[in-house]
Amino acid sequence: MRIPESEFIINADGSAFHIHVRPEELADNVILVGDPSRVDMIAEYLSDIEFRHASREFVSVTGWRNGTRITALSHGIGPDNIDIVMTELDALANVDFETREVKPVHRSLNILRIGTSGALHPDIPLGSYILSHMSVGFDGVMNWYGNREKVSDLVVEEAFKKHMDWNPSLPSPYFVKASDKIINLMKDVTVKGVTISAPGFYGPQGRIVRIPLAMPDMLERIEKFRFTSGGEDYRITNFEMESAPVAGFGAHLGHNCGTVCCAIANRYLKSSNPDYKGTIRSLVELCVERMSTLK
Repeated sequence: MRIPESEFIINADGSAFHIHVRPEELADNVILVGDPSRVDMIAEYLSDIEFRHASREFVSVTGWRNGTRITALSHGIGPDNIDIVMTELDALANVDFETREVKPVHRSLNILRIGTSGALHPDIPLGSYILSHMSVGFDGVMNWYGNREKVSDLVVEEAFKKHMDWNPSLPSPYFVKASDKIINLMKDVTVKGVTISAPGFYGPQGRIVRIPLAMPDMLERIEKFRFTSGGEDYRITNFEMESAPVAGFGAHLGHNCGTVCCAIANRYLKSSNPDYKGTIRSLVELCVERMSTLK
C-alpha cells in the first residue's frame, strides 16, 4: 500500500520531514538524546563523521566507533517529539522513499536513549545510572495507536490504576518493557529501573508551583507501589519524559529500544545536582562504547 504524501512528508532532498535524515544516512545503532548539544558531545567519541544536520531541536550525526556505524539524534523535550522521531526513524529503515511503500524485509534498529531523571527512593544516590527495564507512560501517546494492549502489561496496568485510585480524566498509563538486547547491554553498570514518562515537568511529575494537583498524593502512592512481571519484582524508580513512548514504539515496530538516565535529583530526599555535566559526559562515553559492540 502506498503511503500518501499528506500522511508522511518527505523533503525535497529526500530526507524525513522533521529530522532531516535521509535513509542512507541512518545507522543500525542509534543513540537518542534530548539536548541538541549532546549530539556534538557524542560526536567527540566518533570518527569519520559523515554529516551534521540541524533543524529546530533535531540535530543529527552519523559516525563510527570501533568499526561500528552509529547515528546520534536529539529529540528535544517531551513524548510528543518521540512520536515524531520514532515514526520517522522507522520510516527511514522500513519505508521505500521512492515508492512510498513498506519494504518487504524488515530492518530492526538498536535504539538507546540517554537522559536525565529524578529518582524516587533514598537508596538511589545522585549520579546513579538508571536503566529503564520497564517504562510507565503517563503521556497517553501510545493510546492513540491501535493494539496498545499488545505492548502494555495489562495486569500490572490495572493493579497500578487501582493502587493509585487513578483519576479517570487522565490518560490511562501503560507499562512497556525495554528490549532484552538493550537491557543485557547495560544492566551490569546500571540500577534496575522502572521509569515513569510524564507529559510535563511540573504537575505531571507531582511538582507544585501555583496550580494545585489533580492527584495530590501521587508521589507517595507511586513510591509504595510494588509489582511482579515476567517473574521479576519491580518498584518504580524515577521520573522523566520520554522513555515509555520510545519503548512503546520499539515494541510496536520491531526495534530494540531502551533508556538509561542519570539521576540528577532525588524527589524523596528533595535534593538535586544541577551541575551534572561531568556525570552525563561519563554516561555518554559509556553508552557510545557499549553501542559500538552491537554489530
